[in-house]
Amino acid sequence: QVHLVESGGGLVQAGGSLRLSCAASGTIFSFNFMGWHRQAPGKQRELVASITNGGGTNYADSVKGRFTISRDSGKNTVYLQMNSLKPEDTAVYYCICNVRPTTAWAARDYWGQGTQVTVSS
Repeated sequence: QVHLVESGGGLVQAGGSLRLSCAASGTIFSFNFMGWHRQAPGKQRELVASITNGGGTNYADSVKGRFTISRDSGKNTVYLQMNSLKPEDTAVYYCICNVRPTTAWAARDYWGQGTQVTVSS
């Protein structure tokens, strides 16, 4: 089993910054990718950013130039540095990791419990 623990959410004023962290633990053979999604009230969950095992990154257009995703492979941790935050960034942010637990298991997605980010105007 793989467990994800997120931290770093909170309340911040528009223009401010927050850094989210997501640490994966458990039986982990390899990662394919790690990333962040978010879901605002009344809206569908959407991809924010992702990073592959090879270090390739992908961002939603709405966060390009403001958010940066990174990882510490030694700690099985992914980070999301969020700068120049806007009220429309307000949402619950979920960590996702595509992990192959063992060589005998296929890779699958694991989700964190979510962390609230609120940006006030």
